[in-house]
Amino acid sequence: MNIDAWLWWLIGAVGLGIPLVLTAMPEFGMFAVGAVAAAVTAAFGGGVVAQVLVFVIVSVALIAVVRSIANHNREQRPQHRTGIDALKGRSALVLERVDGSGGRIKLAGEIWSARTLDADSTFEPGQQVDVVEIDGATAIVM
Repeated sequence: MNIDAWLWWLIGAVGLGIPLVLTAMPEFGMFAVGAVAAAVTAAFGGGVVAQVLVFVIVSVALIAVVRSIANHNREQRPQHRTGIDALKGRSALVLERVDGSGGRIKLAGEIWSARTLDADSTFEPGQQVDVVEIDGATAIVM
């Protein structure tokens, strides 16, 4: 039984695809693509050295490109703040006197309990304040 080289490369590609699915390591997928490229080289009559070179070059190139893209995307911070982070820095309207021990504000359309950042400060109803921090369900304002 004589199996052509291109078929061996395809069997290798399938063999590399199995750990890709089982371990979710994308490197196996890149090696599988390299094996498919080597199979194409073998199908067009490329020698063993050409097949191995194509496999190595395609696999390494894919790993280098995908890793650089992944590292670039990992370093980027999300552009939209959500949850508590979205409330920090916003303005709020004082509804009940706010001092170091408590009070009420209207923040983002909702009524929040609040206290001042500086215990000596006070804000009267109708004043605008800035939210500095969120501590549990209490907005810290100044």
